[in-house]
Parts: sequence; structure tokens; C-alpha cells
Amino acid sequence: MAYRWTNTLSAQDVTPEAVFLNRRQLIAGAVAGLGLAGTGMPARAETLEPNSWEDITTYNNYYEFGTDKGDPARNARMLTTKPWNVTIDGLVDRPGDYGFDEIMAQMTVEERIYRFRCVEAWSMVVPWNGFELADLLALAGVQSGARYVAFETVLRREEMPGTRYPVLDWPYVEGLRLDEALHPLTIMATGIYGRDIPNQNGAPLRLVVPWKYGFKSIKSVVRITLTDTEPPTSWNRANPREYGFYSNVNPEVDHPRWSQATERVIGGGLFSPRRPTLMFNGYGDEVAGLYQGMDLAKNF
Repeated sequence: MAYRWTNTLSAQDVTPEAVFLNRRQLIAGAVAGLGLAGTGMPARAETLEPNSWEDITTYNNYYEFGTDKGDPARNARMLTTKPWNVTIDGLVDRPGDYGFDEIMAQMTVEERIYRFRCVEAWSMVVPWNGFELADLLALAGVQSGARYVAFETVLRREEMPGTRYPVLDWPYVEGLRLDEALHPLTIMATGIYGRDIPNQNGAPLRLVVPWKYGFKSIKSVVRITLTDTEPPTSWNRANPREYGFYSNVNPEVDHPRWSQATERVIGGGLFSPRRPTLMFNGYGDEVAGLYQGMDLAKNF
């Protein structure tokens, strides 16, 4: 498994498995590691270590399994993930149903330690395992007319109790501009901490776009469509005033109901102070050029 593209986070930041399984040791280490002294990191970055397996897998949003943060961990075990196919269609040379095992046999899996920032103003650091979305799109052959990539989550009402309620217009859909999708930071995650990704985190295959709010990183993907028009996205369709198509992490553009200037770090301890939100979630050096000349307050 290769290792690269961790921004200011490195292999040394990964919590050893023996430590993160010991909850008391993990919290003590996380609280102690928030300073910059002696790290050699640039001043814009904090010393961050990935959250524990427990944090990552028990505190998340997957509304198909319920709206409480703990509902996905309780209910997602019902989701059947084998076998799994992803339909890739639209403006591609080789449309069709691609089996998960077929995809994995042709991908290079890497470990990517990324910041994860929720639109609800909380954050984590997650050690994902996965491959670049660009490599998957190359399998299907992107045609010259493609401008956007649309994604769709699996919909199985008998396995997903949250879909019995009209929280959103199911199935969950998301989208990226093609240049965002092809960026090397954009991955399809298949694991966390070297283990298969749990159902509640989007098994067996989810998108991860680390400079955008977490709801853009659509889970349990079953369809990818290349298109020449901007695709609909679930939260934008539900409330366009609150959720834009781009949804880049931007401390200067507040959610209509709360500030985005700071964030609460999950696992940082009960009395851990909020920290300033980084533009593009700290990945501005890599992705700011994608939005040159755009008004990021209008194109939020």
C-alpha cells in the first residue's frame, strides 16, 4: 500500500493501533498534541493525530440509517455490501456495471491522512485507504464533452430504516466539477486504519473530497455518471439557500444558522477549545487554483 498526499500530516501522525484501542491513552495523547512547538510544521497547521476508530465509526451522518450521530453504527449492519457493483455511464467510452472486486484489482490503494470537516462545524482527522477517483474514471474512459461527475448512493429501503422518512429526496445524490473529480486529492475510500471501511462510514466505496464539507463525500456509491451539465445534489435540492453546489470549506461564508469561522474537534476532550477553520480545510495550496476568478461567497 503506497503512502502520499497527506498535506501537513504524515505517517508519524498516525496513532498506533495499540494506542487508539486504549481510549484513555488516545484522549490524553490527542489533548497533549495540540501545540505547535517542536513539530517542524508550518504555523498554519496544527499537530493533529487521527481520531480513534471509535470516534470515526460511531460519530457520523448517514441519514439513510437515522438522523442521530449514533444511528448509523447501530443500524448500518443491515446493509448488504457483497456483491457490489458500480454503474459508470453517461459521457464515457466504456459504460457498464463494474464489480467491486474488478475495480480493486486494477487500482493502487494508498493511505491518505485527511482532515474531515462537517458543515455542522465539527471536525476529525481520518486515515483513509483508497485510490484516486481519476484512476477509476480512466477505466471507463472520460469523453471530451464531460464537464461534471454525478454520484448516487445505494437505496435499499428494507435495509435502510432512515429512508422511511422524507428527510431527503432519496436516493442521495452528489456531484463534482470534472476538474475537482480528477484532482489527485479526490479519492474513493475503501478502508480506515487499514481495515475495510465499515458500513456506517460508507462501505464498500465512498467518495472523499477533503477540502469540501463532509456531505459532499457521498457514501456507498452505486452509480457514477459523466455529464455536460451540473448535476443535482441532495442537500442543495432540499435547501439551496443553505447548501451550495461547491460546498468548499470557507470560514468566511457562514451557514445561515451558524458560523463556520471555528470548529469543534471530535475527540479533543470535553474542555478542548474550538479552533479556527482553515480555508479549503487546510488544502488551499493544492486546490485554490481550481476556483481562480470565482466569487466563493456566491458560488458557495
